[in-house]
Amino acid sequence: MRINKKKFIYLISPNKIYPEFYKDLKKVFDSGKIGLFQLRLKKYSLKQKIEIGKKIHQICKKNDVKFLVNDDPILSKKLNADGCHLGQKDMSVKDARKIIGNKIIGITCHNSIRLAKAAITENVSYIAFGAFFSTATKKTKFKANTKILKEIKKLTNTPIVAIGGINFDNYKKLLLNNANLLAISSYVWNNKKYKPLETIKILK
Repeated sequence: MRINKKKFIYLISPNKIYPEFYKDLKKVFDSGKIGLFQLRLKKYSLKQKIEIGKKIHQICKKNDVKFLVNDDPILSKKLNADGCHLGQKDMSVKDARKIIGNKIIGITCHNSIRLAKAAITENVSYIAFGAFFSTATKKTKFKANTKILKEIKKLTNTPIVAIGGINFDNYKKLLLNNANLLAISSYVWNNKKYKPLETIKILK
């Protein structure tokens, strides 16, 4: 997977799709900073996910943003997405490949060099580490730091995604320490101070 340095944000959907969401998404994509978008909806039915996913995929296509589905290669295939993201408890990379073929597959490696090495041998498209900072999006069992980013960079050219509590105060530190993409969700969608587009504009 090729990384465009200008498109360093890996945007994850909000937990709840609100009425103005699609409008906001178009505006955010217009910023030219989003490389990937992940559909991550835990509390929606399959039918709802398909309906929402189709709309988002259209917006992604128009803006040259890769569209990924969280945890679910079967849904990824149904939506003809550009790939999927796997957690450690999800389907294996090998089984996911059987379903979606040679598309993007990224995997969560928490804070583990061992998990990252295993993922690299399976030729994943990217490896994700976190949480780097405390996050409101989900409970974090694992804490990662910039030391792991430096160690991984010595082992591989596989793109590195940083996850967890990323905001204006800490994002540069991650980019300066070998993170290729920053996975962001609540900072954009649940920001009390700024609208989604404004939060993206602040990240330069």
